[in-house]
Amino acid sequence: MTTENKLKILNDPIYGFITIPSTLLYDLIEHPYFQRLRRIKQMGLSSLVYPGAEHTRFHHALGCMHMMQKAVQVLCFKNVEISKQEEEALYIAILLHDIGHGPFSHAMENSIVENVQHEEISLLFMNALNEEFEGKLSLAIEIFKGNYHRKFLIQLISSQMDMDRMDYLKRDSFYSGVAEGNINSERLIQMINVHNDLLVVEEKGIYSVEKFLVARRLMYWQCYLHKTSVGAELLLSKILKRAKELITQGKDLPASDALKYFLQNSVSKEDFNDKALNNFALLDDADIFIALKNWQFHSDNVLSLLSSAIINRKLFHVTLVSKEEFNSRLNRYKELCKEKLEVENNLLDYFVFGDKLKNQAYDLKAEPIRIFTKDRGVIDVLEASDQYNLKALSEPVYKYFICYPKSIHKVE
Repeated sequence: MTTENKLKILNDPIYGFITIPSTLLYDLIEHPYFQRLRRIKQMGLSSLVYPGAEHTRFHHALGCMHMMQKAVQVLCFKNVEISKQEEEALYIAILLHDIGHGPFSHAMENSIVENVQHEEISLLFMNALNEEFEGKLSLAIEIFKGNYHRKFLIQLISSQMDMDRMDYLKRDSFYSGVAEGNINSERLIQMINVHNDLLVVEEKGIYSVEKFLVARRLMYWQCYLHKTSVGAELLLSKILKRAKELITQGKDLPASDALKYFLQNSVSKEDFNDKALNNFALLDDADIFIALKNWQFHSDNVLSLLSSAIINRKLFHVTLVSKEEFNSRLNRYKELCKEKLEVENNLLDYFVFGDKLKNQAYDLKAEPIRIFTKDRGVIDVLEASDQYNLKALSEPVYKYFICYPKSIHKVE
């Protein structure tokens, strides 16, 4: 009798070979909840700006697991005790940390579901999997929730220099082609250690940490907060909001059963029952794109125009404005939209809208990145660094922008 070999090796374009270290990890990867991540892009609509950014959350999750394996190897080599149970729990927690992402997650969080963060949905998925796998995820869930007594294990999962950031900066830089985000994750991991149950970076790794923080800031401005991709994401939020509004009015919209469930129901954190979770588990990018392809021909002009804008990349113009002029410019564009495009007052918010972007590479209010020095002990990276511009990275920078049809931009 032969049994299936579950200790697989995968080939990754970033790291080379990635190993699946246990049969439980293999079974979790094979589960439909996790396989769904193959059908969800890691960077949402950023491929409208960077055509190569087609990689998925499946890629990212496996990369995070690989980074965690490297981190565990380094810490064990430095005589940090990590039990086999804790080791597997770390791999499970980091593998599943993004399992609660929906298609175009941030657009979904503000339209289809009502302010339900993906971390909360990830925990719901993990609890469901824990029940299915007879409690084998319990320790991973405790670490993921931040309740475990060994704090450095939690920091490896979620902190200002965790394995999540180690992978997404390097991976997103690779696929987008934005070289400024390419960090030396191998060097960073080699420099980590544990002191008084807290994760630290050895002093000789300070320059790699500085590069990491600068790269994060640049990736946010050039990729994650690129005005065109952010504008497209807001446009998608408006489309989903309009679709929900039309269904509430009794209009028929072609959509998958899973998408219709969220269009027809108001789903908040309190409403996220088993039925909602099962429908969410069926949602991926394909549901949204197929809906948009159909909706571009719908009789409702708002829905059809906005859907066509995404499908055919006829995106709205995005202009940066100062905080002081934001409201006046927003009102001006609405007046132009009303005058030139004959848009009714109650529909203006679908065609002219804006928001603010926040970029803060290092958060002083969050758990610090600790540098372990020979003479001064453990100190914050800002105190350890001789780079004055590093302190500036802890100050949040805001940019305000307004989106509106390009036909208005031509007559402005």
